[in-house]
Amino acid sequence: MANSLVSIQILPKPTDGGDVIPLVDEAIRVIDESGVKYEVHPLETTMEGELSQLFLIIEKMNERMIEIGCKNVISQIKVLYQPDGITMDTLTEKYR
Repeated sequence: MANSLVSIQILPKPTDGGDVIPLVDEAIRVIDESGVKYEVHPLETTMEGELSQLFLIIEKMNERMIEIGCKNVISQIKVLYQPDGITMDTLTEKYR
């Protein structure tokens, strides 16, 4: 079972001042390719997995933004670390 939930809102700054939505889509693609469970929400994306693995994904997301032409990237991150296990469903099942 996963030991962490990490939510990230990535705010890439394109060098040309253009639309950030395609860049956010690319960041989500990095998450998707990692194979971890995730959910996209209007203002952030939440991932479920091992804490060290999720931080590596965040690092890859930031690096990818620079590779595709961003001047810089702000990542706002929330972390729930629970060594005995945690899932997104555990926290949200009563609302579904």
